[in-house]
Amino acid sequence: MLPLSTDQVEAFVELARQGSLRAAAQILHITEQGVRNRLLTLEGRLRVQLYRKQRGIRRGPPLTEQGKQFLPHAQAFLDRGRQLAELFGGASEQHEIHVAATQYLILYTLIDAVRRFHAAYPNIHVRLSNYTELELEGALLRDPDLAFGVAAAYESSPELEYRHLFSLDWSFIAPPRYLLLRKKRIGLRDLTDLPLILFERGSAGRQHVIDAFHGAGLSPRMDMETTNTEIIVRMVEAGLGVSVVPLMPNGEVTRGRRVGIRSLGTQIRPIHSGILLRRGERLSAASQAFIEFLLPEKITKGEPRP
Repeated sequence: MLPLSTDQVEAFVELARQGSLRAAAQILHITEQGVRNRLLTLEGRLRVQLYRKQRGIRRGPPLTEQGKQFLPHAQAFLDRGRQLAELFGGASEQHEIHVAATQYLILYTLIDAVRRFHAAYPNIHVRLSNYTELELEGALLRDPDLAFGVAAAYESSPELEYRHLFSLDWSFIAPPRYLLLRKKRIGLRDLTDLPLILFERGSAGRQHVIDAFHGAGLSPRMDMETTNTEIIVRMVEAGLGVSVVPLMPNGEVTRGRRVGIRSLGTQIRPIHSGILLRRGERLSAASQAFIEFLLPEKITKGEPRP
């Protein structure tokens, strides 16, 4: 890690904005030599020349090519510093983040993330609201109190921005002694005539399954449909049919359930899940901190599936 300070980086950003050491010094309320010293220290630590050192009237922008390359990173560095100052500056104040999410992601990702987040930031309260994928988009556009949404990727409004978090692969689930579970590898053709329990119409998950079957020239037999993975797993456990579902890599979805599982690999497109934001809107420091707890490396991995 390079030992950079916000004072050094701020001097560089102001030089880029103002175009001269004198103007940057006036903005920062220090001497020109003070700005120059900060810049020289910054260049020494980065081991590059960031601006052109010339006396007299300057013609053209002061930054070198390396300086132009560094500028957006320097601005992001200062923004993050301000967010951290905002986050910890009012440690005694209570903050609330209102997050919209689908039921699957609340159950198997967000609850654990909130638990860990509250332990780290006890002064920030996270409020979760459950929406279907179709409802979530409208809620974000309609309700300014919602900080962001967490949902499977789909074609959303141009007013929203999607940031990817993680992907989930699909698996076949059936009662434990189901004959097909004895096969080492299960293909979509093996599932064609089985009584499948699928997600409801209009969901991203159902469309992925239908696209996979049709892409292989097959038509699945759909006996039942329902709203979420939790219900599907319970229905399979009760012997009402079999299904294909996206599963968390930590085994959380089926833990404690009497079902057998076989991975379908890449036969069905994975479900991509991520953050939905109102385009152009800047997140609060508290929201940024919570998103850190949703990153893939924060989600428990490696637990073997049954």
